[in-house]
Formats: sequence, C-alpha cells, structure tokens
Amino acid sequence: MTSATTMSTALEPVHRERLMSLARDVSFEAGTRLFEEGRHADRFWIVRTGTVALDLHVPGRRSAVVESLGHGELVGWSWHFPPYLWQLGAEAMTPVRASEFDAETVRAACAADPAFGRAIAVWVGRVVAERLHATRVRLLDLYAPYGSGDRW
Repeated sequence: MTSATTMSTALEPVHRERLMSLARDVSFEAGTRLFEEGRHADRFWIVRTGTVALDLHVPGRRSAVVESLGHGELVGWSWHFPPYLWQLGAEAMTPVRASEFDAETVRAACAADPAFGRAIAVWVGRVVAERLHATRVRLLDLYAPYGSGDRW
C-alpha cells in the first residue's frame, strides 16, 4: 500500500477530523477474523497499531494472503459500494488497535456533505485500485507460471 492511500495523506485535515469524529476505538487480538469474504460489510477500520492481513478464498486451497495493512491504512472498502458485501477476508496478524466506523453513519455523513462525500469516495477509490493491483500481483506470484506477471 502506498502512502498516498493512508488516511493522513489521502484526506485533507478538515475531512480527516470529520471522519474521526465518527470513530470508536477498538482492539483485536492476534488471530481475530475482522470479516469474511461474501458477508455483509457494515463497518470499516483505520489501523492505529498492529497488522491486518487481507486474504482471498481460493477454491481447493487455503486462503491466500494478498496484502498486509498497518498504521493509518483503511481496512475494508466494500462498505462503500452496494451490495455492501466483503470482497476479501481480514485477520489481525498481531494485536491491533484501530478506529472503527459504522458504514451507515459514514455514508449518511457523505450524503449530507458533498465535499466530504467526494473526499471519502476518492480515497476509497484509490484504495480499491491499490488492492486490486496488489491482489493481482500476489495471485500471479502464487499460481501463475514463472514470468506470467511480467508486462513490461
């Protein structure tokens, strides 16, 4: 994940403050599943400390870890797009402290303030693009014949 997608660099201070006013502090022990692929996405997190692994179900194999997230990074983007179903799974790899957000509350704040809503949408869109790229690269590393991911 590039620093351009962490909350501190992706959002202007006024939008960061607005978003953080909607947060509650949570913590997870190592090994805790935050969410499962295909289930309802009703919240999201910003990591304060610790590491969260994103994984993808691979039929006939164990889930593939596609990315690890740390300080300042968004965990979960599926809450932002209907039908609000997780596209990946997530697990705390270490003890994690995070800010948790209720998806409906944040979506309502986005609808009420178009500038805030656009800032959140652009940020989440950047995160989706980064995660798609990271997932593609990881799956090619794991399952494709040598050199399949080389495009340049």
